[in-house]
Amino acid sequence: MANLRDLRRRIKSVKNTAQITKAMQLVAASKMKRAQDQAVSGRPYAEALNKVLNKLKTRAEDLEHPLLEQREGERELLLVVNTDKGLCGGLNTNLLRKTLSEAGPETRFVTVGTKLRTTLARLKKDLQADFQIKDPVQFSDAKAVARFVTDQYLEGQVDRVRVAFTNFVSTLTQVPVVETLLPISPLALGKPKDFDMAATRPAPVDAADKFVTGGDYSYLYEPDPASVLVALLPQYINYTFYQMVLEARASEHSSRMVAMKNATDNAKQLIKDLTLEYNKARQAAITSELLEIATAQMAIS
Repeated sequence: MANLRDLRRRIKSVKNTAQITKAMQLVAASKMKRAQDQAVSGRPYAEALNKVLNKLKTRAEDLEHPLLEQREGERELLLVVNTDKGLCGGLNTNLLRKTLSEAGPETRFVTVGTKLRTTLARLKKDLQADFQIKDPVQFSDAKAVARFVTDQYLEGQVDRVRVAFTNFVSTLTQVPVVETLLPISPLALGKPKDFDMAATRPAPVDAADKFVTGGDYSYLYEPDPASVLVALLPQYINYTFYQMVLEARASEHSSRMVAMKNATDNAKQLIKDLTLEYNKARQAAITSELLEIATAQMAIS
């Protein structure tokens, strides 16, 4: 039977661990709420931007732009949006598995976050650059990363740019996905970039609002559709990547909150089991002492 002193030490140690994980759970829950609000609030603008780009593309079909050019090469730049800290369950592991399954022999990597940067370096992958984006996510920080990969594409160093990130579905569900950022496919211009979260979009306020209900507007463009499209393409790239980072950050804090809650619950259960074992051992020790006293008393008498 375990020593009583060892059991007391284990119980105290697990209690201290439970206090730490509980505190981390509360911190993650606070950050999770802000990150989720930030990600969800950005989706309507991303969808509206896609609608406008789709209209522009139909009005400027003859436009030839480097960001729309479909290239035949296999050189790829894969931008991996991961976390700076651990203790977030299998988030980074699942993203790494998805990233390696999508990567090809000529894939180059750019990382946002430190966890998978060290892993990819250990796997001897071709790392081009590393960035860090702090909380809360600022558009200027995401724009700097998007500008870097856009320059790589425009300079002809890569033929395609894709982004691997964790898609936020709900607090309990996060799915790793890989989305193409460059070239901007004409078919993808009309695809709603709501990242499978259509259920969170508010219902149409007024059926007469054609833009909300999916109707058609006759837009007027100044000076012309092609010029407006050329001006909006960089903004589309910057904001699309920004939205991906928001989704990844909401997934990170949600996963960490759930992981810390599970750790706290497991610690509490372990404390109960250890306390029960301690009480049994203490009762056995007391019974043994009573038997020894009774035996000694009988021997004396």
